[in-house]
Amino acid sequence: MQIHNPVLPGFHPDPSMIRVGDTYYIASSTFEWWPGVRIHESKDLAHWDFTGYAITDPSQADLRGNPSSGGIWAPDLSYADGRFWLVYSDMKMVTGIFKDGTNYLTWADSIHGPWAEPVKLNYVGFDASLFHDDDGRKYLVQQTWDHREYHHRFDGITLTELDTETMRLKPETARTIWAGTDVKLTEGPHIYKINGWYYLFCAEGGTTFLHQETVARSRTLDALSFETMPGDEPFLGNYDTPRSPLQKQGHGSLVQTPAGEWYYASLCGRPWHHETESVVGPRGWCTLGRETSIQKVEWDADGWPHIVGGHGGLPEVEAPIDAPAVSADGGAPTDHSQHDEFEADTLGPDWNTLRVPFGPAMGSVGGGSLRLIGQGSLHNLFDLSLVARRWQAFDFDAETRVRFDPKTYQAMAGLTNYYSDANWSWAFVTWDEKRRSRVIEVAQSDRNAYTSFLRDDAIAVPDGADIWLRTRVRTSTYTYEYSFDGVFWTPIPVTLDAKILSDDYVFEKLDGYFTGAFVGLACTDYSGYGAVAEFDYFDYRELTK
Repeated sequence: MQIHNPVLPGFHPDPSMIRVGDTYYIASSTFEWWPGVRIHESKDLAHWDFTGYAITDPSQADLRGNPSSGGIWAPDLSYADGRFWLVYSDMKMVTGIFKDGTNYLTWADSIHGPWAEPVKLNYVGFDASLFHDDDGRKYLVQQTWDHREYHHRFDGITLTELDTETMRLKPETARTIWAGTDVKLTEGPHIYKINGWYYLFCAEGGTTFLHQETVARSRTLDALSFETMPGDEPFLGNYDTPRSPLQKQGHGSLVQTPAGEWYYASLCGRPWHHETESVVGPRGWCTLGRETSIQKVEWDADGWPHIVGGHGGLPEVEAPIDAPAVSADGGAPTDHSQHDEFEADTLGPDWNTLRVPFGPAMGSVGGGSLRLIGQGSLHNLFDLSLVARRWQAFDFDAETRVRFDPKTYQAMAGLTNYYSDANWSWAFVTWDEKRRSRVIEVAQSDRNAYTSFLRDDAIAVPDGADIWLRTRVRTSTYTYEYSFDGVFWTPIPVTLDAKILSDDYVFEKLDGYFTGAFVGLACTDYSGYGAVAEFDYFDYRELTK
């Protein structure tokens, strides 16, 4: 059986992978999207099932107003003393010289929760993880942030002991255990104790195409006692493999199988290119965001780990020899298509909202419809009625039927492709006061520059007509269509460049490029009168080439 990478397609970055008994778990970052900390489980490392979220109540993380790509960074999942432990950062700043945030610790007897009320640990730096030593001591391991403009902002890896009685850190024990290499941007630390060595795995180079993973080790946890793996090559990285379908690999975690094999889960990106672009530079556009890959690991005679197949990794990896035969598909990639008639009174696990849970202020669901109450614009960081799901394929169709009767151009509802508050587009129904008619418009926000494409040629909606909207995403471009009967569809003459919804495009000009594209449903009414849109269904259909 083969592990086909990525094992978690679409926005699933910073994987923290562990094994408990015969089951593997991965926790991944969710940033400003709610609920927080997405968890999957597997018996064979090839097939992964969604199992739940760890952060489901605002008491665990208050994300309201957090910037795009702020929020929940790099959750660390571990298991010790018969319980699951989770450390996560809530980041309030993305731009600027400061990175204000808070690191929290919670725990649960079951991966399904309930999770304990989080304990505030510190800030010091993000990407914190919890190391459980074999003598019973526990330590917080974290990237260290230095705001001083005359220093490098990434100031090595700090280790601080946790008092297991009070669940509070002992700041007097804090010390830098490794300064990182000259690659810099040292982050994402995890410690493992193997054969008497403490191994420190860290990401370096920044989470772009220069990203890589480096390993250091020590016999102790003393200050600056860790030595870097010899040689100039990283443990994992794609900075020098531009033609590999997997890019950006790094920042992840190590696991041992029951049979004694080793695997490493890390984030990755899969760029595409316009026909006019080189595959070397620019490296490409990762509209699916940072995903999760798994590589096999072997150890050399000196006790250093190496990626099987070379540090660039492989798209297909041999599954563990002791993996059970859970499927006859040989580990083939999963189709993540979704159809929702909104019969249930809660949203399904594929749906996410921004910063806050779905609730009465946003709308309601059940009985065959999703009702969204118009709030702020798609730029809004506080009050926004948007329900969306990840892009998990480069080519898909998504459609819906919307019932909406606006009385002002300030009220809009429709189908959106969304990356962040600065980068999104949508096809929506609104009001044209000149024609005294509902109309369909397409608009885009490109790094906060807003463009209405149809303007006075917006498509008039017949009186009393219902409206169907559809988007067709085809890797490098995407379009919108409409229908008044759900049978005959008319393309809207606007073709949009999908790269605008990629990490890499946002990174060129803005901070906050850590998530991935979403498709979903939204209703805006910035007049403040709360116009209501009803969506009868949503269909997301992945296409195979």
